[in-house]
Amino acid sequence: MSRITTAGIWPDEIRSDRFASLISRSDPGGCRVALLGLADDMGVRMNGGRVGAAEGPYGFRTALARYGERLPMAGSLPRVFDAGDVVAGLSMAETHDRVTRASRALLELDLIPVGIGGGHDLTFALVRGLAEITRKPLVGIYLDAHLDVRERDGSGMTFRRILQQCRPDGLHAFGLDPFSNSAEDLAWFEANGGTVGGFGFDGAWPEGDLFVSLDMDVIDQAFAPGVSAMNPIGWSPARAENWVRAAGRNPRVRMFDIMELAPRHDPDGRTARLAARLFLAFLQGVAERPNEP
Repeated sequence: MSRITTAGIWPDEIRSDRFASLISRSDPGGCRVALLGLADDMGVRMNGGRVGAAEGPYGFRTALARYGERLPMAGSLPRVFDAGDVVAGLSMAETHDRVTRASRALLELDLIPVGIGGGHDLTFALVRGLAEITRKPLVGIYLDAHLDVRERDGSGMTFRRILQQCRPDGLHAFGLDPFSNSAEDLAWFEANGGTVGGFGFDGAWPEGDLFVSLDMDVIDQAFAPGVSAMNPIGWSPARAENWVRAAGRNPRVRMFDIMELAPRHDPDGRTARLAARLFLAFLQGVAERPNEP
């Protein structure tokens, strides 16, 4: 993927007792999960949101370098490969094509891609890579304050494009802000195969190949101010972690992402640190999957 990605940027020194010191930056051999930086927020800009999510992968890696023990009391975690950052193109379509190629390449290595972004439109490009290769029913789950089913291009069109082009057998939205979504968008979503809710994190998840997307703005702005659009009454971090760990634990989850982390709006780093914590919770879930080494 050297033509479409560049090496992820980490702090110059990472303490040997940190989990990040175990992340491979050159060889995916023996790894179960792959980090993929999505350092682009053209869609956010087009949508009129707060720009800064292009810095999300860097902010995330910086936080992860400082948070997380090498041998945590939570138990052993799966090995992680850092696949680097997708190089943004001159247009949204070009960037999306590169993300899809990177996503598919990682899936074909039997890795679980974890996208770190970046505008939420990039989730569409990630999922398209999975849709191209799956032979099973494809079902999506997203944790977000917004439906993101707008017709016009931008970060708010993600799940309309997924429904139209990836043709999932189901799409479930959780965490919606009733004052930030129009009745018209909700009607379109439900008429085109979308469902608000449908099960709990500890309930029976849908069958098929699953993808899970976490927009950091599903979390209350008191805990996650560093996002493209702050949420005045959002989820608690503990609630988000319940879903993320359950996603990791489910052996049918093929792909996960953490989106719209905007470090320039996160002066004390709390949002990035929370994103790092949620990533580790996802890894903990993966370690608990049946038959995982």
